[in-house]
Formats: sequence, C-alpha cells, structure tokens
Amino acid sequence: MSDLLREPVEYAVAVEHYLTAARLGDDSRRVYRIALATWAWALADRPAPTGDGRRRAAPPVLPLALLDDPGASERLRTHLAGRAAAGRTANRELSALRGAVGWWRARGWLRTDPTVGLLPRPLPGERHAEALTAAQVAAVLALPAPLRDQVCWHLVHESGAAIERVLALDVDQIDVSGRRGRGRAAGLRWGAGTARLLPLLLVSRAGGPLLLTDRRAARSVPAADRCPLTGRGRLSYRRAAEIFTAATRELDPAGRGWTLRRLRPARAAGAAGAAGAVRVAGAGTRTAGPAG
Repeated sequence: MSDLLREPVEYAVAVEHYLTAARLGDDSRRVYRIALATWAWALADRPAPTGDGRRRAAPPVLPLALLDDPGASERLRTHLAGRAAAGRTANRELSALRGAVGWWRARGWLRTDPTVGLLPRPLPGERHAEALTAAQVAAVLALPAPLRDQVCWHLVHESGAAIERVLALDVDQIDVSGRRGRGRAAGLRWGAGTARLLPLLLVSRAGGPLLLTDRRAARSVPAADRCPLTGRGRLSYRRAAEIFTAATRELDPAGRGWTLRRLRPARAAGAAGAAGAVRVAGAGTRTAGPAG
C-alpha cells in the first residue's frame, strides 16, 4: 500500500485502506471490520448495538480526525469499561484499533494516539500479580541498568502511573525542578530517585519522547515518536517489558523474572482497579498492524 494515499476524511474509508494493506483473508477482514466499526459508536458517544444487531448495524459516519480530538481517549476508555462482560472480544477489538491507529499515524493521517493508556479488560479467572515488596523494589532499583531503564523504573514506581502513560511522556512535559509533569502529563509526580536521574537523561535534549529506543527509528515512525536530535524512536511497551523481565530474572526466586506492572505500588494498582469498577458500574505489548 503506497504512502502516497490521499488522507481519507471518513473513519470508515480509513478502515478500508487499513484492511486492504493488511492483506487479510475474507473471514479475518470481516472480523476486523466489525471490531473497528464498533469503535465508531464509541467515538460518536453512542452505545454500540449488541448481539446479531451489532453485525448488521451501519456504524455512524464520522471523520477520522475525531481520533485526534482531546476527548477521544476518554470516550474509548468509557466504551471499553462498559464492555467488561465481553472481555476477550473487547480485548481483540482494542488490539485491532491499536494496529489501525499505528498504521494511520505512520501515514500522517493522525497526530496523536488515543489508545495510549487503554488497558485490556481482565478476563474471568485471571489473577493480577501482586506488587513487589519494598525489599524487592529496592533490589530492582539497585540493579546496574542503563540510565534510560533506571529512569523508567523509578518513574513507574514513584509516580504509580500506568506504564503506558510513562512511555508516552515527552521531554517538554517534564518539569524537572517541580518533580511533576505538565501539559498532557499534568498530575504526574515523582520522588527523589527520579528527580536525581532525570537531569542526566535530559542533557542536550530539547524535545521528543522521554524514553528512547537504542536504534534510529524507521522512516514510517511519526515525527512525534522520534527524537529530533538522534532520530531514535519512542520506547515501546513490549520492549520495556522485555528489558525489565530479563533484568529481574536473577532476583526472582522462580528464575522467570518479574513483570513491569508489579513495580507499581499496590495503592496505585488498587486505585486503578477501583476507578475501573466505578466506570463499569456507571456503564459508562501493541499489536503490530500491516507492514508499512
């Protein structure tokens, strides 16, 4: 699929471009189309049809640019929370949307990613891993890791923020002296460990993602996800999780390594769960998309 495609005005047209580029089989294309159409109802702030009616209903006609609206992320989050009973289906739909958004952003059709911070629905029978103990956290933060990883781990633990929110931080959202985020990161705060490390990471950095990959990003990566100085890309959740698990393997008695989410304080994980339960009561590692 050529990158010279004219930017589509309508969401449904953008979906068809994405599905064509994916080179999917007929059955898979049908499933993806239904999944992506479901999000159109959320973006229009209207309840999606259920059951067989969901497959036959014509989704709202809306502009693709609605995904760049400041309120798009919250509408998507509310929709996802309201579908708690459809855990596996809702998670597949979220994966489909992330793949499509990534493809659209690579072509410059979207400026932002409204799926950042959206977490898969917990499935029945799943147990969330407990937060690491104080001693375990101390051992993790004492590991001889690269500066970038130390900043990431300190930020996750001290701020209690979701991993996705930490990885979405940009340099210009960091208030070093105030130990807090600003702009879209307002409300994020951290402690002395992060405050000690951040100035070292930000030397000669004027903009771009806070946490970067080790290599230059591909040309298809949006400018917002590349360092303007080095050309390196934004660190992905998948890579951050792999690094953390590998680094903590020697600390884990089972020898498997710990998951990055366990680094968040128990109070933060509990608060996030409680907030999700409130939204549901009120009914209110990214999957790769097509090559390109």
